[in-house]
Amino acid sequence: MKFLLTNDDGIDAPGLATLERVAASFGEVTVVAPAEHQSGCSHQVTWDDPVTLTEVGKRRYKLDGKPADCVRVGLQAFPETDWVLSGVNAGANLGFDIYYSGTVAAAREATAQGTRSIALSAYHRGPLAWPAVGEHVGPILRDLLARDLPAGSLWNVNFPDFASVTGPPERVDCRPDCSPMPARYVRDGDGFTNQWDYGSRTRLPGRDIDLCFGGAITVSALAQPGD
Repeated sequence: MKFLLTNDDGIDAPGLATLERVAASFGEVTVVAPAEHQSGCSHQVTWDDPVTLTEVGKRRYKLDGKPADCVRVGLQAFPETDWVLSGVNAGANLGFDIYYSGTVAAAREATAQGTRSIALSAYHRGPLAWPAVGEHVGPILRDLLARDLPAGSLWNVNFPDFASVTGPPERVDCRPDCSPMPARYVRDGDGFTNQWDYGSRTRLPGRDIDLCFGGAITVSALAQPGD
């Protein structure tokens, strides 16, 4: 099995290194990731300016573009790709976040190209426990890769704040909670700064935000062609 990995935190992000290490146990891994941090860029793409692909290691490349650019260039350069994996993002991408997230956008771009994809993100309140995240990435990949999924399937996975989870976390297939994203803008000099608490957002019972905040690993199907 051949994987194309990307993210929106940049080529040197620890979450990408975690995903790369785990994915390598399932097949051949190629990385095409942004040269710089691109968090929150949504589904931006570079239209008119050239983008440069630079090799930085064995089957590892950085691109001076957006996450969606990385998938476009990556799938053209490596058309034999079976799956695109995006992440692991340092921070959750739950509910309405899927519209802002560069992590999810990269996976969504893969589905537009007819390739199955998974976006993976990790919620955290304090320092992010990457070893705990890495421990649970493998079982999630094993589960989704074993399903008979059509080309263009898109899945969104969110890990809970493992520092506050006691015992093995439950894995739950659920729908995204697309309640409006809260915003609280306060004057900051001549402008305004959004000062809202991510953890205080609306939580519909049984949806991804409520479940992930409660300590579960949430698995949401964002696109399943043929259903």
